[in-house]
Amino acid sequence: MLKWPRSGSSASTVVRDDAPRKDDSAALNVVKRLSRSISTVGKDAAEVRGALEDTQRVVQVQSQAMQALARQLQQIGQAQAAITAATSQSSAAVQRARGALGVVGHEVTGMASTLAQVSDAAAEITKISLQTRLVAFNAAVEAKHAGDAGRGFAVVAEAVKALAGQVEASSKAIVGAITSLQERIDRFSAELTENPAKPSQIHAAFSEVEADVQRIASSADDSGRQMALLNERAHELDREVSQASHGLKVAFDGSDRFLRMAEELVEQIAESGVEVDDMPYIRAAQQAAAEIGALLEGALRDGQISQADLFDEQYRPIEGTSPQQHLARFCQLTDRLFPAVQEKMLGFSDKVVFCIAADRNGYIATHNRKYCQAQRPGDTVWNTANSRYRRIFNDRTGLASARNTRPFLLQTYRRDMGGGRFVVLKEATAPIQVNGRHWGGLRLAFNF
Repeated sequence: MLKWPRSGSSASTVVRDDAPRKDDSAALNVVKRLSRSISTVGKDAAEVRGALEDTQRVVQVQSQAMQALARQLQQIGQAQAAITAATSQSSAAVQRARGALGVVGHEVTGMASTLAQVSDAAAEITKISLQTRLVAFNAAVEAKHAGDAGRGFAVVAEAVKALAGQVEASSKAIVGAITSLQERIDRFSAELTENPAKPSQIHAAFSEVEADVQRIASSADDSGRQMALLNERAHELDREVSQASHGLKVAFDGSDRFLRMAEELVEQIAESGVEVDDMPYIRAAQQAAAEIGALLEGALRDGQISQADLFDEQYRPIEGTSPQQHLARFCQLTDRLFPAVQEKMLGFSDKVVFCIAADRNGYIATHNRKYCQAQRPGDTVWNTANSRYRRIFNDRTGLASARNTRPFLLQTYRRDMGGGRFVVLKEATAPIQVNGRHWGGLRLAFNF
């Protein structure tokens, strides 16, 4: 009969009575049923952990989206402030233009007054030229009466008469031009002069510009208020997302501890010598790990590979692969040696999903053949499920399996099959030793 060790004794010590008891078989059955129940709890814990991982990823995406939104809102707010400043400047510019227009109006009015004075002067010149012509005409008459003595004077009188005619014509032309110009200036002055009762086109245009600027300013103010509300709500949502993320982390850590506790309980039952359901897989993993270790030792002994190359950790990314694949210096060797052991283990039970050897960093150089298909460019979902070789699996399960140095390790986890498909698996792991040096771990995954 098996007894639990007393306090202070070794946890792995099994105390046996010399005489078997009747309830030995019943006790073993209880332990086995307990192991199965714990295994089921572990499966549930793995599913919960996987669901929490999915939720955590969603929350992280939401958090990133909220941060991006906050940055965009900040940029929009800056743009709104710039619009407000620009509308204020535009309004001031319109007012200055109105003032300048008024000054121009006054100047135009002064020009009209000056032109009136010029017109008056031209009219006076016309009058003087008429009088001059009259005088010249009278002088010519008198010169004619004087006969030969007034002949020279008559020539001068005719010249004065002709000049007076030219002056009169010029002064009339000046008056006509000034009259036309004054009419145009009067019309322009009327356009420049602001009259609320009868606004000119220029002032009407200024009024429309002012109204448009005011509408822009009003819209910018309304938008600014909306932006302030959006910013406030965005900050609230960001706080809520942060709180949710923190809560998920607490739940995630708790589920992780719970899952590991269930795994450890099953391990301890197995270590006690009770033939639990997982023992055949544990022994198979240990046997396969020993075979892999022996093959690697033989390759070193025969000079097929150097120790430096066998323990290479300089993983070189393979360009254009998604998920990312890598090469190591021992890939050709593992492609040649590992399938003999790994493919054989697939036939151990119909529950076995895969059998792979990982180095101590979780790098899988050679997977089972059905998972070693060449990647399809641009098809990450298909590649995730079918091209699982040359990849580094450094997640919780992958690293724990790769770096385990105990005789065996049991783990329960949810495996990503690509395309949103997941399956909960159990995995037995045994360390791979090469001439006393830990190379990695043999991972044997199987269904419940």
